[in-house]
Parts: sequence; C-alpha cells; structure tokens
Amino acid sequence: MSNAPRFDIDLGAFWHDPYPILARLRAEAPIAFVPQLNGTVLSRHDDIVASEKSIEVFSSEQPGGLMTRLMGHNMMRKDGPAHAAERKMVFSAMSPRTVKEFWTARFQAHADRLLDEVAPSGGGDLFQTFALPFSAECLKDITGLTNMRFQDMDAWSQGMIDGIANYAGNPAIEARCHAATAGIDAVIDDMLPVVRKHPDRGMLSLLLAAGLPMESIRANIKLAISGGQNEPRDTVAGTVWALLTHPEQLGNVSWLQAFEEFARWISPIGMMPRRIAKPWTIGGIDLEPEERVFFLIGSANRDEAVFRDPDRFDARRDTSKSIAFGAGPHYCVGAWASRAMVADVALPSVFRRLPGLRLDDNEPVRIGGWAFRGVLNLPVRW
Repeated sequence: MSNAPRFDIDLGAFWHDPYPILARLRAEAPIAFVPQLNGTVLSRHDDIVASEKSIEVFSSEQPGGLMTRLMGHNMMRKDGPAHAAERKMVFSAMSPRTVKEFWTARFQAHADRLLDEVAPSGGGDLFQTFALPFSAECLKDITGLTNMRFQDMDAWSQGMIDGIANYAGNPAIEARCHAATAGIDAVIDDMLPVVRKHPDRGMLSLLLAAGLPMESIRANIKLAISGGQNEPRDTVAGTVWALLTHPEQLGNVSWLQAFEEFARWISPIGMMPRRIAKPWTIGGIDLEPEERVFFLIGSANRDEAVFRDPDRFDARRDTSKSIAFGAGPHYCVGAWASRAMVADVALPSVFRRLPGLRLDDNEPVRIGGWAFRGVLNLPVRW
C-alpha cells in the first residue's frame, strides 16, 4: 500500500452529492487512500491529465478488475499496441466521418419518431419517454444489435455499469450484471448469421469482418453498451434540465456549448480506474505496484485551479480543458457519436418540437451517482 493519507468517505452521501467531498479531497488530500473504495484516488485536474498519459505507470490492464472479470477483456482494459489495434477496428464504426455521413440521419429519424409520440401528451417524464429510448435506439444501430428492445439495452447497460462500480461487493448487483452480459451474448448470437449474410455499418459486422476473435468482439460490444447508453441518455436529459434551470443561457449559446459544459459540470462518467504497473512517486506520495488507483474525473472537471467558479453551469465558458471524455490514449472513441446524438439532434429537436418546455414543479428532478452520475428523472410540461 502507498503512503497516501487515509481519507474516509460516506458512500451514501458520495452517491447523492459527491462534490463537497471532492472539494475536500482537492484541498486536503489530493492523492489519498479511500478505504471504502480500497484504492488511492487522484482528484486534481493536472495530476489526472499527466497520469492518464503515463500508461507505463498507470496501466489500464487490470486482469482482476471488475470490468475485466464481469464484461470480458475489452480495449479499455488494454494498453499500447493491443489497445490501438482494437481501437482502430471499433473507431471505424464511430469515426467523425461515419457519424456525419451515416449515423446522424439515423439519429434524427429516431428523435423525430419518438417526439411524434411524446409531443401530443403535453408533459411527462422526458427521461423515460425520450432520453432513454432515444439513446438506446441510436446505440442499437451503432452496435448492430437491432434485434433487441430499447428497454433491454437500457436495463443491461445499467446492470453492467452498476456491476463495474460495485466496489462494496454487493452480490445482488453482481448477479444483475451477470444477467445483463448473458442477455447481450444471446442477442449477439442471434445476430451473427444475419450480419454474416447481410453486412452493415454496425460494430458487430465490422469487427467480424476485421477478424477480431469472438471473445474480444463480445467484450467490446459490452463496453460500448455500458458507456454508450447511459452517457448520451443522461446528457440529453441533464442538458435539457440545466438549460431549463438557467433560462438566461437558452438561446444565447450553441447546443454544442451546452452539451460540452454539462459534460464538464456533471461528468456522467465520473471515474476511471487504473493499476500501478511500477513503483512511482507523485506529489510526494509513493505508489506501489498492483495498487488500485481511481482518476476522479468528476473532481478534475470542477478543479478551482482550472475552472473559474466550477460549481456553476455556464455554457459560455471555455471547456477546452474538460476531460469528460478522457485525456490520454483512452479518449472516448464514442465522443463524436455522442456529440452528434445530443448537440446535433436531441437538444435542437426537443426544444423545437416541445414549445414552452418547462419543468413540472409538482415533482423534483433527482440526480445520483459518482462513478456514473446523471439525472434520474425529468418531469416537464410544454
């Protein structure tokens, strides 16, 4: 174990509102051992950016880690040439050019169909009626798993992200994660003969054509689902909520600015785990091989040394130093698809199709999570 100072946290309070605890970490113990997570956390922006690029020390290879054990050995848990080779194959399905020329029209079609169904009601939970199915339908296309229901896409994604954040070892959470991965394997098996006969632009078809071993195909599709459902879902609903609660910014900023600021402000993916590969000293703290380290992205994106008044949502701010999508070789391969889904399609469509959109004062908006954080409901009227 390292010589990092011990810093105890209340996991319940951390889930409900991590920001006061993150602020204390940055101020009192920017590199600290948190026994409740059984790992050492880095909470300052510049430490995380430098460390994420030092893959020879802060390794993504975690053979015994929760993601590898529960979801398979995907590209996020590989470094160097092994990571680069699989990343190149996955990137072909989600490159900026592919998103612009192929996927964005599909995304728009999903948004239009869902809003056709939602608009006449005059109100409801926009998280459940739009953000959740919109993200899932888009992800079905990207992965190539068009044979699954959007409800299963969301439930299985949630099951996996709960599982890989289950550092307390809750057996019920782990069981739900296993059920989710089994469901995904089943729909992959169903689609294999279809895409072999009729290749398409989805991940399953492209990874098969590239010759990636089947176990790696399964692992990388599970990876895409685990982050690719909750992040756009939560960012669509969350950015709508942020703009409705900051109406002076609505109409004075671009949809992309609003998206990027929400991703900084809330950090839907708030943590990235790493394994120490060799002895290392940072900030006077000695880290030992095999030690588990967490990069607290949600803290880095609210670091007072980098962002002025960081706890405030301000879509006019410069977000160029935000690391919501990462900062090193593991920069999110789905970032361009997410920007298109949220900023190019969902936000303008929602505000155009639902005139007079406002929060429903009869029900509060709830927010939760720290490793994965987002709004849990969005009661609105229009």
